Amino acid sequence: MDIVVASVIGVASGLIFLLWNIAYLGPSTFLSSLLPGVQGLFDGPWLFAGVLGALIIRKPGAALYTELIAAAVSALTLVGNTWGAFLTLEAGLVQGIGAELVFLLFFYRRWSLPVAILAGVGAAIAGGINNRVVWYVGADIPFMIVYFITTSLSGAVIAGGLSWLLVRGLAATGALDRFASGREARARV
Repeated sequence: MDIVVASVIGVASGLIFLLWNIAYLGPSTFLSSLLPGVQGLFDGPWLFAGVLGALIIRKPGAALYTELIAAAVSALTLVGNTWGAFLTLEAGLVQGIGAELVFLLFFYRRWSLPVAILAGVGAAIAGGINNRVVWYVGADIPFMIVYFITTSLSGAVIAGGLSWLLVRGLAATGALDRFASGREARARV
């Protein structure tokens, strides 16, 4: 059952990725022309799938799996993905590993807001390193400092904080009662 739910989370997240693939272009281009590197503020919507999946499933590999499924959905579509299938899957793998490592650091036993935020930052840092190697090869140090700060902020708020709030909201409806995340949240109410 966990794999089915993780797959559904991944597919739904991948559909959100598709929309974001198109929607982020205008704001990112505008802001990065004002301050190069600030486009990292727009990375968070690509980082949340792994954090969300891990917060719900609470098992090793959930972050990596859901982020990869979301990347696969994004990679396999013909609309909005300008990065190609391989690089999209590779980015999903790296971002999923970044989130997964944070949950591993806490031995898959802590699911608090601070841990979720750290997992979002972990996905952002891993994704940022990947982007440095793949997309920003000739970037200077000031650009990379701004980029890592902004992508980490986006990962913390969107991938970490919003995913944690989403899990709490879903749990309050009873939709997650089968999972420890749902039972724990309902017990607090």
